[in-house]
Amino acid sequence: MSQTDTTTPVLIERDGGVAVVRLNRPEAMNSLNTATKEALLAALREVAEDESVRAVVLTGTGRAFCVGQDINDLQAPTDADASAEGNAALSGTVRAHYNPTVQLLATMDKPVIAAVNGIAAGAGASFAFAADLRIVAASAGFNTAFTGIALSCDSGASYHLPRLIGAAKAKELLLLPRTVKADEALELGLATQVVADEDFEAHVRELAQTLAAGPTKAYGAVRRAVAFSATHELAESLEHEAELMASTGASADHKTAVAAFLAKEKPVFEGR
Repeated sequence: MSQTDTTTPVLIERDGGVAVVRLNRPEAMNSLNTATKEALLAALREVAEDESVRAVVLTGTGRAFCVGQDINDLQAPTDADASAEGNAALSGTVRAHYNPTVQLLATMDKPVIAAVNGIAAGAGASFAFAADLRIVAASAGFNTAFTGIALSCDSGASYHLPRLIGAAKAKELLLLPRTVKADEALELGLATQVVADEDFEAHVRELAQTLAAGPTKAYGAVRRAVAFSATHELAESLEHEAELMASTGASADHKTAVAAFLAKEKPVFEGR
């Protein structure tokens, strides 16, 4: 599918071992209505399960990455019954859509790049925080946004944001939401790299292809090791590392790397 398709809320674009999952509601700044949330979750499940996909890029069409929940999809409460219904809808979509989306972004067995082409707000910012790398266009930025509409945070913001920038700064950005522009995001550690707008797509493409040509199983193991260590003691983390070392040591790519090293050649990885 091409970027000119305006009828499909989420596109999957494949280029060799790279899958680009593209939010495609530019007229709504890629906000998340029900159809978009369901399509995004389905797309991420598809690329996570596809062993031919060795790197995933999440990005948006147009001037926004994703501005989070489509407010038009939320029922404005006019009485007690409507308010209760709205509350149930909020918690329901968090459990049905946002939580499994972030779980996939954070745990699929391959690297994930958030290509932040424009503003990332609310759940959109949280999605980017869940990725391994955040490549940010110079004109882009982040805004947690949640408390601005009197809501708590979701989509893993309370988990990933403190781990990226520390608890004190995370609480500041959550309690006092503002747009953190690209250069500040780089200083804080929210952005992995900031790239000029005119070079952005080419840079993301090159980085994704580099990851897709790498040792996919090792990348997945590193993701699991880092996530495990965040909630376990040192001894448990060391044992988990040993288990992952055993599994990656038995991989075809490791054998290829050793043979290439001995032959003084560059290894060609197949993701196995």
